[in-house]
Amino acid sequence: MPENESRDLYSTLKSEYSQAFGGWDFSYITKSGRMQEGLLTWNYPSIVIAALPKARSLLDVGTGGGELLSLLHPLPTVAYATEGYPPNVKAARRRLEPLGVKVVAAEEGGLLPFKSSVFDLVIDRHTGYSAKEVFRVLRNGGRFITQQVGSKTNRSLRRSLGIRDASPNIWNLKAAARELKDAGFLIDEQREEVTVTRFYDLGALVYYLKAIPWEVPNFSVEGYFEALQRLNQTVKRRGFIETQRHRCLIIAHRAAAQKV
Repeated sequence: MPENESRDLYSTLKSEYSQAFGGWDFSYITKSGRMQEGLLTWNYPSIVIAALPKARSLLDVGTGGGELLSLLHPLPTVAYATEGYPPNVKAARRRLEPLGVKVVAAEEGGLLPFKSSVFDLVIDRHTGYSAKEVFRVLRNGGRFITQQVGSKTNRSLRRSLGIRDASPNIWNLKAAARELKDAGFLIDEQREEVTVTRFYDLGALVYYLKAIPWEVPNFSVEGYFEALQRLNQTVKRRGFIETQRHRCLIIAHRAAAQKV
């Protein structure tokens, strides 16, 4: 790549990296279509909305900034959300508490700060959880709806950036369903699909990787600029960068006769 072109690319990517990101809001690159995700055969928000009328109490595990939960109606009178990332806790409280949702700080995958058998419905979109804890806080007959990000997600992208996956497929539908069954759940529905995510310019990809630092640890434009230059050639040749989008859906319940 010519020096002046490399310099311009570097400046552009640094500018994109510096763009603000808060909560779990990717609208900066999704509303313009710069990042597009392949369609699934299910829709998590629609599934949750269909379950809400039967729930008197709700817990949203890992609500992010509350962006999605704020769009789901009608919410039960008793509604709680947890979040582990401090800046997101503040954002979620600003967004959700005016809607009657109590936001509680809680670490991802850890103990849930609630009494046993208090929720009719627990939902979780893309956040780690303790199956035993979710089971504990559900009432008899209560339901758990979760959409999880499988380990195949972004596998080719990580390889393009020189990162090898030590355990490339440790989190998938089979593993998630097994954990829930071991905790005492009965599985009502389970699905798994691998679609694609496309980035139509390298700046959108840089913004995305900044927002999800666990995908590429210690990601920076400086540290990965050589690999980013190679990916930029892919964008020029194909018009986009494509990577895997691995999703799992499970709907489960706690049997009416079971006790803690």
